[in-house]
Amino acid sequence: MPALIGEILSIPAVPTLSRPLSGWGRYPVEVCEQVRPERYRDLRPAAEQQIARGQGRSYGDAALGKRVILTERVNRLLAFDATSGVLRAEAGATLAEILDVIVPQGWFLPVTPGTRFASLGGCVAADVHGKNHHHDGAFSRHVLAIELILADGSRITCSATQNAALYWAAVGGMGLTGIIGEVSLQLIPVSSPYVQVRHHAAANLAETFALFNDAALDDKYSVAWIDCLASGDSLGRSVLMCGHHAPHDDLPAALRQPTKPGKARAIPFDLPALALNPFSVKLFNALYYRQQSGKTEPFFTHYSEYFYPLDSVAHWNRLYGKRGFVQYQCVIPDSGAFAAVTALLQALSQSRRPSFLAVLKRLGPQSPGLLSFPMAGYTLALDIPLRDDGVFALLKKLDEIVLHYGGRVYLAKDAVLTPQEFRVMYPRYAEWRAIKQDVDPALKFQSSLSRRLELDHA
Repeated sequence: MPALIGEILSIPAVPTLSRPLSGWGRYPVEVCEQVRPERYRDLRPAAEQQIARGQGRSYGDAALGKRVILTERVNRLLAFDATSGVLRAEAGATLAEILDVIVPQGWFLPVTPGTRFASLGGCVAADVHGKNHHHDGAFSRHVLAIELILADGSRITCSATQNAALYWAAVGGMGLTGIIGEVSLQLIPVSSPYVQVRHHAAANLAETFALFNDAALDDKYSVAWIDCLASGDSLGRSVLMCGHHAPHDDLPAALRQPTKPGKARAIPFDLPALALNPFSVKLFNALYYRQQSGKTEPFFTHYSEYFYPLDSVAHWNRLYGKRGFVQYQCVIPDSGAFAAVTALLQALSQSRRPSFLAVLKRLGPQSPGLLSFPMAGYTLALDIPLRDDGVFALLKKLDEIVLHYGGRVYLAKDAVLTPQEFRVMYPRYAEWRAIKQDVDPALKFQSSLSRRLELDHA
């Protein structure tokens, strides 16, 4: 539970130390100098290169660098108006901490990624999207204001209407324009912690796209689980899971009592590298498809089970063994989405590298964020185990397909893009770089991602 406004923390500051660090995918691993401020007033840039890090839930090297500022203790909920649904909090607060406070009072996050353990600042830095992007846009659309701590130590308020150019560089800017210190967010009203869900089975990818495009099936939230090892006529078989917040009056009596997410089961050790193999994943996928496709009638489920299914397993990244995995996520414009997703799934199936998780979502119009990931089209996310170095050849093949169809890769999950590929995928980079130069001319904010993609170069 985060410290509430007015509380004074008396925990002594933790000294700077150097130790190995990684993202949630556990690749790459780098030795980083780390410092953890205990209070908001201690959150300030140093003289050397640095990057802020929330809960480390990005997958690649976006939250790695020579010096990493850990913001996990800067997590107070500063103000919450239960009438208007406006929340102001320090950026280190997690979505889980926020949900524990707002849901019992009839409010929910306007946009949420697939984990509730991401930090509020991380959601802004990556301009995260959710299952409702086709209706409600990205996270930045619902942010009322942020306080940005610049390289010179000054603090500036930014929003879509105040210092707007800097705001649209900061959202999706992966923490490279400054430290996101505070966030004001407009929440959405709900009358229960439940979601009413309906599943729709698709025998192949063509049926999957037909379901997404059927206006009669459209709902506030939608996501398709895909059996990534299916091939031939079954390539892309899936279960489309559509849902909306359930009104309290529609709930059966047994669900009308206040509830919280259940306690997560933990994976206590790294699984052997061969535990996730084509046979085991194919067996799991067949069982899962049969189970989920059988849910033909609407049903109620707790929000944690619909939005955050993997959070029910603590340390689930250990499923992939000590070497970890790469989560590959791309978005393809509508015009070439079906052909591109077909090619991506075929490449993955032919590689015999099982993806334990494969999900497809529909995205709406692109936001004004200069480096924001979503665009109108479809986004595919894959978890690919790092069993050997051959996986990098597969990733490059996937990048080539995405480039061919005019798509882009999500920076919060990238580990292998080249500077040249990045500049094609993100055509507004030059605008972003001009703002970056203006607010950080000495390039104090750098990460391993920014160095790999040469974001400080012309």
